[in-house]
Amino acid sequence: MRRGIVLATVATLGLGLAACGGTAEKAADKMTEGNEAATTDAALTVWVDDNRKEAIEEAAKAYEEATGNKVAVVVKDIVKVKDDFQTQVSNGEGPDITVGAHDWLGAFVANGTVAPLELGDKAADYSEVAVKAFTYDGKGYGLPYAIENIAVIRNAKLADSTPATFEEFVAKGKAANVKYPFLVQLGEEGDPYTAYAFQTSFGAPVFESNENGYTDKLALGGENGVKFAEWLKANGKTGTGLLDTSINYDIAVEAFKNGEAPFIIGGPWMVGDFQKAGIEVAIDPIPSAGGQPAQPFVGVQGFYVSSKSKNALLASQFLTDFVGTKDVQLAIYKAGNRTPALKAAAEEASSDAVTAGFAKVAEGAVPMPSIPAMGTVWGFWGKTEAAIVNGEDPKAAWEKMVSDIQAEIDKLAK
Repeated sequence: MRRGIVLATVATLGLGLAACGGTAEKAADKMTEGNEAATTDAALTVWVDDNRKEAIEEAAKAYEEATGNKVAVVVKDIVKVKDDFQTQVSNGEGPDITVGAHDWLGAFVANGTVAPLELGDKAADYSEVAVKAFTYDGKGYGLPYAIENIAVIRNAKLADSTPATFEEFVAKGKAANVKYPFLVQLGEEGDPYTAYAFQTSFGAPVFESNENGYTDKLALGGENGVKFAEWLKANGKTGTGLLDTSINYDIAVEAFKNGEAPFIIGGPWMVGDFQKAGIEVAIDPIPSAGGQPAQPFVGVQGFYVSSKSKNALLASQFLTDFVGTKDVQLAIYKAGNRTPALKAAAEEASSDAVTAGFAKVAEGAVPMPSIPAMGTVWGFWGKTEAAIVNGEDPKAAWEKMVSDIQAEIDKLAK
């Protein structure tokens, strides 16, 4: 569950693999070319969290039956996985494979923690945004298995649709005649993860990007960034009051459960609570506040191969040919209710209207940056948004934020 930027940064390379062109046939050829011992003696260790354990054990069983190689599935606390993995790999230890979020990738690359994992022709079998999320500087890393993003979650009994513009969205929300026209969590520290779709609708993404992905050049400043900051103030404490830092995650969820708003901006991690409360939910795109498309962040979950794995070829085969199957990705989906990254699995999962709704919104979403510079952004970004909502001068506060973030990025470059 994501509760804003804290879990967004938590939840959200040296050795070359080339994944044998991404094909099982080539992997099999390599294993039989004078490498018989590897096929009988090699073992893989995979770190997973508890939710993924059962599905990965099934994949491991199929792999063991097909190849004779043993797989040890080890359950780890997901909050500790990133740091533990980096520490152990740096000491030449740790698992061959670990579960992880795509936004860990920048740190993993910088520290030489993970090996490239090119999907080859199989990349076309996965969601484009999922493949892009696990691509760094033009090179692929990781086997994606799930996608998560925010959207408008609508109480279907209070509103029959979600308008495309913010002004119409507010008007429709008010027409429901309940306490709030819509809910969006901010909290005293701000929540730029949840507010990002509104920001992008002003043409102010956090970083610039090119054909290889994100660069470390900030793009949230300038005229478009200031326009977004002005929008924050206009809808904050001294304006319309629609944005309120006293509304945190728990308050927003509880209010929506109680039927106090027709709309809430949130993710699939909220839906179970709403459905248990008897609310008929529908999922819609986030309206544009600035005239351009509103693009929320998308987070992608996947599996990485350690750069120190002694069985990198076998690890690649296990992921691409056994974890990257419809049955396994559907099993993971059923455990966590996140849209599968594999298209065939996503299509089947989309028989559920909620899953289909989030998947539709994800098509217009953008991967959360995984570059190391992203770590410098969150604190300044959130606190500045909160301050502007509470009445600070938007232009001065936003420009100072950009300057402060740039100073931190410059330190990284030294």
